[in-house]
Amino acid sequence: MTDSALRLYFENPVGRVLEHPDGYAVVQYHAGKRKLQHLQAFLTHTGRLMQLRNWNKLLGDQRLMSPFTEEESQWIVGYWLSQEQQNGNIYGAVLLPNDVFARLSVNNMMHEAKAAALTYRMFDSETDAVAWLRQQR
Repeated sequence: MTDSALRLYFENPVGRVLEHPDGYAVVQYHAGKRKLQHLQAFLTHTGRLMQLRNWNKLLGDQRLMSPFTEEESQWIVGYWLSQEQQNGNIYGAVLLPNDVFARLSVNNMMHEAKAAALTYRMFDSETDAVAWLRQQR
């Protein structure tokens, strides 16, 4: 994914939220530890972008991400992924973290969120992730 084709919507210590011209959000996590309030702002801005543009798809680039803490996982599942918060179903293509512990934290959180508003698939390949996203309506 070439960043030149993407428009920056929001950035903080957690990562960057970008607008893809094909009509979906790109959520790129930075490496390193996070503060909960920064993660909350990061994902809240992601939700606002998706509502503003009436989008229901996102590409979550978690390759550089460190593991979610228990507190972060609980907030993501309990608030951000809730059906009420997202106003419908979201399709998420997730590029798996390079860090094995981060992969485990993502898998555990997604297992907890199985009834949430997110239909997702996890990928090692960005090409495969984008191809899957393009198939979603």
